Amino acid sequence: MIIRISEIEIDSADLEEYISILKEESEASVRLEPGVISIYPMYQKENPTQIRILEIYKDKEAYDSHLETPHFKHYKTTTLKMVKSLKLLDMEAIDEESMPAIFEKLSENE
Repeated sequence: MIIRISEIEIDSADLEEYISILKEESEASVRLEPGVISIYPMYQKENPTQIRILEIYKDKEAYDSHLETPHFKHYKTTTLKMVKSLKLLDMEAIDEESMPAIFEKLSENE
């Protein structure tokens, strides 16, 4: 499994457009790509230009495949000028066994 947190700073003038494009990309990735477990975007309450994305992929093949999709390429090319900084943090799960229970709980609450 690949787990990553993307730390992104967006130019405030582009924030609304960026969020719209990001929402489209994250929804399409989870819906269309079986190996994408999560692309969960969020922003800091006190500073909405500070975006964080929790990305979880089944494996490296799923991640590599994701990078080649039309929706990701559209996101990357259209938002490139909006991004002031980007940092990718590769993570390791401490309790990987509990992850399925988290997603089950989410689906139970729908």
